[in-house]
Amino acid sequence: MRILLANANTTEAITERCAAAGRAVASPGTEIVPGTPRFGPAVISSGLENAIAAHGILDLLAEHAGSVDAVVLAVSLDTALEAARQLMPCPVVGMTEAACLTACMLGNRFGLVTFGHTESYRQLVERHGLSSRLSGLVGVDFTPQRALSDPEAAVRAVAEGIAALAAGGADSVVLGGAALAGMEPALRAASPVPLLDGIACAVRMAEVLVALAPPKPRHGPMAPVRGRDSVGLSPALATLLRGGD
Repeated sequence: MRILLANANTTEAITERCAAAGRAVASPGTEIVPGTPRFGPAVISSGLENAIAAHGILDLLAEHAGSVDAVVLAVSLDTALEAARQLMPCPVVGMTEAACLTACMLGNRFGLVTFGHTESYRQLVERHGLSSRLSGLVGVDFTPQRALSDPEAAVRAVAEGIAALAAGGADSVVLGGAALAGMEPALRAASPVPLLDGIACAVRMAEVLVALAPPKPRHGPMAPVRGRDSVGLSPALATLLRGGD
């Protein structure tokens, strides 16, 4: 089984961190294929950057269409998730959606901790239909770049956020964002509640979906498009818009 682990920003260090987290939980025989877009923002911390990144990640996915069995979107805001599901011939799993759904199977309410602002996560959880299960959000005063250069300080800061969420009633805590990928082992011992790494949850869910082998929808918003013309897109993306001809 080959799973494309697609970062939506252009920071290779984040792609490498997510790939390591994915390989750590992947089943024997599962190959994690890391991917970084050819273009787009270095990090995604605003709605504008997220919109730009959507084109970049769809371009990346199109290059791998037909050569992977599933896709994991290694991006905190599940960038272009619905479009990716319509585009690709295989299952596509968003890391934050996967972690939040897993959290719902561990308890009544979950919290989410991330770097920086939290409003985008609040909106994302609402889009996924899980607002009633969300106990709270904590934004740690850290940047992804700083976390890469000072991981020990990042772990301490995230641990404080986890403690606050647990005290506020969270039954589990989602580690929100690709920059927190692989951090769960360092946080586990001190955490009073289960912690959910989005990459780990998404890779495991992708494996399950491949095993289930659901057919591609032929009708509705997730059905592939056919016969669409375009200008200026990569050959691979333009081909998928035409219907794979």
